[in-house]
Amino acid sequence: MQFDEKFLQEMGLSAMPEEQKKAFLAYAQEELEVRIGERISRGLTEVQLNEFDMITDPAEAAKWLEKNRPDYREIVNRTIEEMKDEIRANRSKLL
Repeated sequence: MQFDEKFLQEMGLSAMPEEQKKAFLAYAQEELEVRIGERISRGLTEVQLNEFDMITDPAEAAKWLEKNRPDYREIVNRTIEEMKDEIRANRSKLL
């Protein structure tokens, strides 16, 4: 997922002041990563979590997740949609 001007437009936030856009986009990216990480890790053992933490290559991480958490894509997509819904619901507060 790209957090950029297109994302802001999709969320109805293109009118956000320029100085806030960069900070908001960085926050949204970090928040999404945290939420996805928390949800994926719920179904893993400590050994699996440690094993995953050792992986540095994104392609290897994806292969590992396919094997150890085959529903990870569904988790990612659901989490993205939930976050988008939250942003849309709070659009007036963000502007």
